[in-house]
Amino acid sequence: MLAPSLTLCADDYGLAPGLGRAIRALIESGRLQATGCMTGSAHWPAEALLLKPLEGKAEFGVHLTLTDHRPLGAMPELAPDGRLPPVGAMVKRSLLGRLNQAEIAAELERQVDAFEAAMGRAPDFLDGHHHVHQLPVVRDVVMDLWTRRLKSGNGWVRSCWESPLSILARGVDPVRACIIALLGIGLRQRLKAAGARHNLSFRGVYDFSGKIGYDELFRRFTESPKPSTLVMCHPGEVDEALRACEWLTDQREVEYRFLASEDCLQSLGRRGLMLTRL
Repeated sequence: MLAPSLTLCADDYGLAPGLGRAIRALIESGRLQATGCMTGSAHWPAEALLLKPLEGKAEFGVHLTLTDHRPLGAMPELAPDGRLPPVGAMVKRSLLGRLNQAEIAAELERQVDAFEAAMGRAPDFLDGHHHVHQLPVVRDVVMDLWTRRLKSGNGWVRSCWESPLSILARGVDPVRACIIALLGIGLRQRLKAAGARHNLSFRGVYDFSGKIGYDELFRRFTESPKPSTLVMCHPGEVDEALRACEWLTDQREVEYRFLASEDCLQSLGRRGLMLTRL
């Protein structure tokens, strides 16, 4: 029987220098065990150089991006004006079967190539900005990428499936969390069928409103972990580069301050919890 485990993964590394500073500091202090890298960002090559000295302290993956930002190559159907669609439009197109699989496969291949060019190795895992990696059509591309480029290295893929009963009991943004979980059923089935490593519990979804203090959110997300429990987070320092490309700004600093604090260690310690790699 598998023992409970708890892994914290920061999304969006490489998007802006301020995010990189915060994420690297948290990796150095042992507060993060993984980070997903946005390799399509103009900041990625420079941020990758700063991340490389931390090899061995955490796992580094590709945060596959098909929404809101610019693709690495031409995508005349999904990004005719050079910018990827917002997440709502992306989900709609996917569910209606209006995605060009070959075009998406070429872009995601470029993003994995960019990781390997900068880091000199394959990524440890794959996940998706706005969870796009689990959408119909996209998930087939992700499984192909895993098979060809991560399987031999025992790489893993983020599963966003979580039992709706567990989500409701947690009481944090249950509607959004349940939608994300239900959209993840298909990918979870493919991962299991392929024998691909993946997390067995997924937590960290909330509305970024600040209505609930992050100390309380963290307590709920990390309470009673199951085997292979993955908690996503979005820590960062806000800078002009971030403000220029993202709406999610100030709450990142709230997360960073808590994760870097003694309060975070005490929250884990009171409950006898330890952070480990997936």
